[in-house]
Amino acid sequence: MVTTATARNGIGAELKRWRRIRRLSQLELAGRAGTTQRHLSFIESGRSRPGRAVVIRLGEALGLPLRQRNDLLVAAGYAPVFAESGLDDAALRPVRAALEEILRGHLPYPALVVAPYGRVVATNAAVELFTEDAAPALLGPPLNMFRLMLHPDGMARRVRNLDEWGRHVVENLRAHARRGPDPRLDAYVAELAGYLPDTPVGPDHLGFSVPLRLGSRDGELRLISALTSFATATDVTLAELHLEAFLPADAATADLLRARALRGRCRGAG
Repeated sequence: MVTTATARNGIGAELKRWRRIRRLSQLELAGRAGTTQRHLSFIESGRSRPGRAVVIRLGEALGLPLRQRNDLLVAAGYAPVFAESGLDDAALRPVRAALEEILRGHLPYPALVVAPYGRVVATNAAVELFTEDAAPALLGPPLNMFRLMLHPDGMARRVRNLDEWGRHVVENLRAHARRGPDPRLDAYVAELAGYLPDTPVGPDHLGFSVPLRLGSRDGELRLISALTSFATATDVTLAELHLEAFLPADAATADLLRARALRGRCRGAG
């Protein structure tokens, strides 16, 4: 959805805003987009209206997500070029089927497909590891991944290293927010940060991801996560999804997850 402010500001103001965010000079952006600094200056000042191809190149040179590239086109007076389909639309059904196959193939380890602001759109059966003993209010649709994981009534009370692991989750989201201003994302990150202990960073903090140490009915599990995005997508909806796959960080965790999966299959057969 194109914001009213974007449409009102026009292409010149939007280019200036994104240049400031990306910390690019007119000369740098013009070079990346295959145009001249003079032409870019005229666009930003409102003295020239860029062609559609130039706007597309500028959006690419700025590294904008597809939704923001569409916004830039609309600000310049053009129709969006990137479709935004529903996940159940015919255009994305093959993608949805492929994602569900990937989720099944990742068993017995948990995996989720997540949309913006933590909204879960698909999971495999092993995700019950994360919902174990969580408050019902956190499990109703739409399930929110990060709220479930960091809320004190959700998974957080079972996370043995919540200070380190939770800070890593929040900092990753903050880094994403810095790449493109989004008040809704800022509010969401502030909410999640409020669930974490107010513990200062100690001298031994390494500043990168540590395995998730998660208590369960079967004992403590140690998990590492792998994030996959769809960088070559040309549909806004698909480009905004990512696959979060969790893997065992040690042999004991792998054994526990296989045993849980086997029990689940036995219950299903019974």
